[in-house]
Amino acid sequence: MARAMKVAIVDDEADMRQSISQWLALSGFDTETYASAEDALKGLNADFPGVVVSDIKMPGMDGMTFLKKLMSMDSGLPVILITSHGDVPMAVEAMRVGAFDFLEKPFNPDRMTELAKRATQLRRLTLDNRALRRELSDGTVLMKKLIGSSPVMERLREDILDLGQADSHVLIDGETGTGKTLVAHALHAVGARAGRKFVTISCAAWSEDQLSSKLFGPAEDGSLPLVEEARGGTLCLEDIESLSHPLQSRLLTVINEQGTPPETRIIAICNEHAPDTTLENVLRSDLYYRLGAMTIVLPPLRTRGEDILTLFTRMSEQFAEEYGCEAPQVTAQEAAQLLQAPWPGNVRQLVNIAERAVLQNRRGSGSIASLLMADNEASGPALTTEGKPLKDYVEAFERMLIDNTMRRHKGSIVAVMEELCLPRRTLNEKMAKYGLSRADYV
Repeated sequence: MARAMKVAIVDDEADMRQSISQWLALSGFDTETYASAEDALKGLNADFPGVVVSDIKMPGMDGMTFLKKLMSMDSGLPVILITSHGDVPMAVEAMRVGAFDFLEKPFNPDRMTELAKRATQLRRLTLDNRALRRELSDGTVLMKKLIGSSPVMERLREDILDLGQADSHVLIDGETGTGKTLVAHALHAVGARAGRKFVTISCAAWSEDQLSSKLFGPAEDGSLPLVEEARGGTLCLEDIESLSHPLQSRLLTVINEQGTPPETRIIAICNEHAPDTTLENVLRSDLYYRLGAMTIVLPPLRTRGEDILTLFTRMSEQFAEEYGCEAPQVTAQEAAQLLQAPWPGNVRQLVNIAERAVLQNRRGSGSIASLLMADNEASGPALTTEGKPLKDYVEAFERMLIDNTMRRHKGSIVAVMEELCLPRRTLNEKMAKYGLSRADYV
């Protein structure tokens, strides 16, 4: 479950600090108190996981000076100021400087709780966005998100590492839900442009005039056109198949003007085209050959074998932790059903089913089979999967079972042997066979 957000309370009056702390603690917040702004600054940092409540009038450093120092440290940190009656003009000025809001003494405690809740929601969103930006700029983290040990996934990771080092433009194709945007970020993050801008836009989300303005200018809000904003970095064009022919022509002009190697790398993502057509049919041929010099086609989930079970396990564990409950245990029959499912929505569909399976398990009802059946019926006619020998299903389930047990026992060989009733030699042989290493679980 999500941890309670912190509230740092700064006030030189001990009674006020204690009363605010007690009230917010009863409302579910994790509080910490400081008798002065100077002390608070020693305990706070740019990624403080919470908000600050501070009096304005304090000896030494006052609340306004304290606010300015906090804003210079982290402009996204919500600060709620407590004012006396005559301090309201100062509080209004504080709002201009960057304060989240202010309370005038004597204040209603419920109003304090309401403001703290709103501020913590904003703070959580800010920190989540920061974490996402860091994640999307870290090639190592992104590569780890490309879960799977199937040959097609091994080859995909190798392609990303190889193409990431190149300067040429890249075309990414594949069925919906296969992770094309994640691969685009990974290509940028593992290459020489990793420290530069990664600018992305969906060509399907805007009208032709709006898209033209955003890409090439002049932008209505006066901002730089995206081809300029991305200069020196990467411009990612999602839904490239939606780009009109006139805009394809303008994009081609921009590409031709860059020379070789290109100043700005373009990664084009195709999210949907008719089954009987190719991107070569959808795009102008001259643009297609400029963008498609390097191409990555993502594998559909149904071709990835036991990766399906690995992904389902990881996703269900993550959701179980988020919802504060146990992850569902997959039976041999359910493992076979997961492996046989057509997965028209690919990884995105699997993530949705994993979350619903966790919620079902928390209620103590439903089954993975019923979720798969309902999902595939809602999706309409789906692609079919090729049949596999029984041995493949048995081995995939066995690998999943050992992997889950090792993970649950944090690599304790003795505990795994006892739970699975396996002698050590047999367990070692099976782990070697399935490419499992104890070091990955410790």
